[in-house]
Amino acid sequence: MESEKDAPVVWLVTDGKPGHRNQLRGLGNRLYAHTGARLYWLDATDYQVPLWRALLRAAPNLPDDLPPPDLIMAAGTGTHRLLLALRRQGNAMTLVIMKPSFPLSWVNGAIIPAHDKVKASANVLVTEGVINTITPLARLTDNHEALILIGGPSPHYDWDEDTVLAQINDLVARYPDWRWTISDSRRTPQAMRERLADLSAPRINVVSCEATHENWLRHQLSASRAVWTTPDSMSMVCEAATSSVPTGLLDLPARPDSRVAKGVNRLAEAGFVAHWSDHRNVMTKQAVSPRQLWEADRAARWVIERLLKSKRRSTKGKKA
Repeated sequence: MESEKDAPVVWLVTDGKPGHRNQLRGLGNRLYAHTGARLYWLDATDYQVPLWRALLRAAPNLPDDLPPPDLIMAAGTGTHRLLLALRRQGNAMTLVIMKPSFPLSWVNGAIIPAHDKVKASANVLVTEGVINTITPLARLTDNHEALILIGGPSPHYDWDEDTVLAQINDLVARYPDWRWTISDSRRTPQAMRERLADLSAPRINVVSCEATHENWLRHQLSASRAVWTTPDSMSMVCEAATSSVPTGLLDLPARPDSRVAKGVNRLAEAGFVAHWSDHRNVMTKQAVSPRQLWEADRAARWVIERLLKSKRRSTKGKKA
């Protein structure tokens, strides 16, 4: 880690959406771990950026206490105009997370999940799934504790409450010596939440997402020996898989030509998650896999090599 004086200044531009903010935080955390990066958040919803400002790189008025950035990174379509308007901030590198709505040549780098079908290049890192804040575990707990994460209707899978509940009940019946924690999400329909709440029992703890805190999932994963998730949320699937806890997918029919469904299948084919039909393997694994999915760390190393070091070299060249 570099000294605080030499640590890069990174602006994180968010649209406030939890999934996008989570990706920025995951990458920012790893940049801090490797370089001591000083992180500053900008909420794009605080700035009205007309198209002409974005095209002309004309930044809006910013807080006076913001230090000059070495790197500006943004996630979410709602951040794109502000990111483009900030391209003349000092000699900062610009980075977009996820496939942007503008030509990739307009920024210095992009981090894009494989399911968006963009080819990797010198300025594009293709990731398996999406970046998140979870850190892989070194070992599994010895306790028979399992976590079930429930999503909801999405454009990518046919949502079926009866099917999901039947699979949960099947798992509980097959593994009677396990304790289960079940959590819903913001997209879980109210009727499904009520049906989940009815499952509460001495060895089944049902937790509403509204009752959780920012670090709840990280703590819960670290205490789990197995995790099951509905496949409708790529973020949720990737968080579970990144933890290195054996991860299974509850079975829902995928929509034809869904990019997200194909991305989830890529993770299954690579062995990072397992389908419902392989539930026995998920529940009987004794150790974490030696092959980790930690895209936030891989992305941070790529950013350091391709963007931050490149900026440092160009700055030294100008001084010379």
